Amino acid sequence: MDPPIRSSLALRSLPLFASLPDARLEQLARQCQWHQLAAHQPLLLRADPQRDVYFLLSGRLRVTSYSAGGRQVSFRDSVKGDWFGDMAAVDGGPRSADVVTLEPSTVASLDSAAFMALLREEPLVAEREMRHLAGLVRQLSQRVIELSTLGVQNRLHAELLRMARTEGIVDNVARLDPAPLHEALANRISTQREQVTRELARLARDGLVEKDGKAMVLRDVERLSRMVAQVSGAG
Repeated sequence: MDPPIRSSLALRSLPLFASLPDARLEQLARQCQWHQLAAHQPLLLRADPQRDVYFLLSGRLRVTSYSAGGRQVSFRDSVKGDWFGDMAAVDGGPRSADVVTLEPSTVASLDSAAFMALLREEPLVAEREMRHLAGLVRQLSQRVIELSTLGVQNRLHAELLRMARTEGIVDNVARLDPAPLHEALANRISTQREQVTRELARLARDGLVEKDGKAMVLRDVERLSRMVAQVSGAG
């Protein structure tokens, strides 16, 4: 793999650092450690006491965890521009989840002391961090509600709708590329892969989902949204 890009230009692509002065970005670039990782490589481990904050410059990562019995629960996938590990930096606690690469990824890391100094010195960055943490709380709260109140089919619909909104919707169509693995979807909604396969087949028969090469295409996002709203009471 090519060596990681150690520059303020790489950091400027991150939404957290948007509009920071060049001198501040250059300082951050010097403070960061830079990592280039292969696919399927662990980056963080749950309960690890290390508290660096990580910024994803390229690639894709998965935030996940395992029960005592070995069952995997996936929380979300991180893409270019995301940052993570900040909860441990803010509250001083251990890691709450594992993070593994899904594809070759370039990551910069900043130690917790430097990150907290940045929040104190840059109010706009601190505001973005607060919005980021609030968004995570909302996402986790919604997932708890879904796991507690919705059946497997409805949980899958809600997860597909979340993924569509993340990837982008154009003319009522969303393209998930690459298509999420059935096992990965099952881990996200706490069910078995076979149940996901059966429901995706039904959605395909109804014209809502289709394969296009390595991608999954959601053909009618508005209809999917109505299906989710009907059972969740949203909208």
